[in-house]
Amino acid sequence: MVQKYGGSSLATVSQVRQVADRVGALARSGRRVVVVVSAQGDTTDELIGRAGAVNPHPAGHELDQLLATGETASAALMAMALQHSGLAATALSGSRSGILATGPHGAGVIVAIDTEQLRTLLDAGQVVVIAGFQGVTADGDIITLGRGGSDTTAVAVAAELRAGHCEIYSDVRGVYTADPRVVPDARLMPDIDIDVMTEMAFAGARVMHSRAVELAALYDVDILVGRSTATRTGTRIHRLHRRDGNDMLEDRTAVMAVVHDTDIARITLRTHDTPDPSPAVFRFLAEESIPADMTTVASAPGGGFSLGLTVHRSHAADVSRSFSDLMAPRRHGVEVEDQVAKVSIVGQGLLSRPEYASRMLASLVGSGISARSLSASQLRVSVTVPSSDAVRAVGLLHSEFGLGAEAGAMPASLSPRP
Repeated sequence: MVQKYGGSSLATVSQVRQVADRVGALARSGRRVVVVVSAQGDTTDELIGRAGAVNPHPAGHELDQLLATGETASAALMAMALQHSGLAATALSGSRSGILATGPHGAGVIVAIDTEQLRTLLDAGQVVVIAGFQGVTADGDIITLGRGGSDTTAVAVAAELRAGHCEIYSDVRGVYTADPRVVPDARLMPDIDIDVMTEMAFAGARVMHSRAVELAALYDVDILVGRSTATRTGTRIHRLHRRDGNDMLEDRTAVMAVVHDTDIARITLRTHDTPDPSPAVFRFLAEESIPADMTTVASAPGGGFSLGLTVHRSHAADVSRSFSDLMAPRRHGVEVEDQVAKVSIVGQGLLSRPEYASRMLASLVGSGISARSLSASQLRVSVTVPSSDAVRAVGLLHSEFGLGAEAGAMPASLSPRP
């Protein structure tokens, strides 16, 4: 059994003990248990603040060394709590757990996991506690995995150990049809298809990081998401093949959730001559591990090109500056819009059913919300709206597609699998 506990579940000594009791009960039932932990509470933010206090622009190498200490401390405390309860437990840092990663500091990607030590400890009856969010490069340097890195660690370990199942615990009950903080009648979903969850995560759902869900889909790992203090509510993320024979498939709604992301900026690059800048732009994005969305490329009637895309707001300044460097000395201009948000409907078969995009736009525009930069696929339709209208847009679309709690089913049980 591979379980991951988020920082909000470990914020206090009392919470660490509660999680240790939960893990201990599972271990005493005969299960072989691996626990992945995040840094306690707001530790990561505090460490970033300390780094900024001594150097506003810290080097990635040293920043990763600093940030990794948060998860390492959590792992040590959890192992100590388990030992105090009479269990054999060992805490492992990212490097000792055999996690090999590559890429830029702060955005590492797991490339392999040497499970020999993990299996040896498990065979000896140990509970293994792994510091999430981190790995080690081929040169032996600590590297962190970016936002949601502990989720990615847990799923990767479950995949490599052939566990087939991974449990993610934090301060949320599961996956909702919209962010329940902005849509009071958002419904907790008992099950969700893993491909749909991947789109939700990439579009802005904060429950899990898209990289973790993508990894689970690739290696066929089922995920259970729930609150660490709960026993009966949660969401199972897995391959859904069931069909309800009571309704015609064509009559069932294809929209399953509404997701929003206010942490974006739209960047538009305009050139006044040829060639097409797209290859150079996306080569840069790939080298820097910067995901882009809602891309449009068009040629101008008088010559030149226009290329627009959305990125995380934290990347906007670097991307804008790099676009200018890439295009010099060609005639060009770069525009950055940072007062925008991305709002998406997520489901299945959306591209085959254009009426859903039509209803989405009609609902927004009819309510006075400017919708721009539409992009569509079978699983997601996204538009950008003014950031000041994002919350209202989510509520409108959640109502438009009938996703309220009255239509819901009972959430999944969090009792461990046999």
